[in-house]
Amino acid sequence: MAYITVGKENSSNIDLYYEDHGSGKPVILIHGYPLSGASWEKQVPALLDAGNRVITYDRRGFGKSSQPTTGYNYDTFAEDLHKIVTQLELRDFALVGFSMGGGEVARYLGKYGSKGVSKAVIIGGVPPFLLKTKDNPEGVDGSVFEGIQKAIVTDRYAFFTEFFKNFYNTDVLLGKRLSEEAVRASWNLAASASATASLACVPTWHEDFRNDLARIDVPTLVLHGDADRIVPFAASGVRTAKLIKSARLAVVKDGPHCISWTHAEQVNRELVEFLGKDKEARRQLEDYSASGVGPPSEYKRSMVSPLPRGSAGLAERQRQTLSGMPLAPELQTAF
Repeated sequence: MAYITVGKENSSNIDLYYEDHGSGKPVILIHGYPLSGASWEKQVPALLDAGNRVITYDRRGFGKSSQPTTGYNYDTFAEDLHKIVTQLELRDFALVGFSMGGGEVARYLGKYGSKGVSKAVIIGGVPPFLLKTKDNPEGVDGSVFEGIQKAIVTDRYAFFTEFFKNFYNTDVLLGKRLSEEAVRASWNLAASASATASLACVPTWHEDFRNDLARIDVPTLVLHGDADRIVPFAASGVRTAKLIKSARLAVVKDGPHCISWTHAEQVNRELVEFLGKDKEARRQLEDYSASGVGPPSEYKRSMVSPLPRGSAGLAERQRQTLSGMPLAPELQTAF
């Protein structure tokens, strides 16, 4: 078992567990809440078969990594990722983040820039900004996140049970695209996470990534299910793709939050195709960036997929839940 030390808490090291397989261009897979790097099991073989070196790791507090009581914010998460990149001496690598992992992708590129990074992928990510504020009316009221935290404090195991119902849209997809055993395996991973991390990560979901996204200057794929009940598509995927000048939006029809499991074949196809197309797209983007005027409108349109038919009705369809918690009536039109 391989670990990288990223810090200390009193007398104990803070170690991140990671796995490093294959050869070729490195791809770093960053997992979502409340799982671990093991949750990429449907993507790792496909990426290895496509000739990539694939690296997964467990975020602090989750999986086989240390469980400190500090460092649960995206500046620290990005710093942890940077230490992995540095210690493994990675070059020309791609960053792929799911859910919370999308925040790491955004903050890493916003804080450290794109040196060494070839591409980025955000799957059902928490960017750009989930909290409702005066300058972000599309966000979610803070009381929703407070309710989630209260539920975790009361009984995090019961919370996880409800959470995964909406993580996978089990009322629609159970027995069709996933089994009860798969849901149970996710619950077991969640239950093994640090109680501190399970709670402390909730406020990070609504950190503001808008400035980070504006700094991203590598080709980026935004993948999102249009039936996502955890991180609503209209509030996240659509806006993220618009804020990144080099983004292409791919929509998984009827996809829940965890499309990497329920729609793995489509996700893998998008990943392999996108990560395999590198030099020409990057050269064009760099040419446009050097000109100081950005990509011409027709080029940008070609990189951002049109929204699926019926997207105007997303507000109605997404009157569901955020992280297993019902939205208050006044928030049900937010998306």
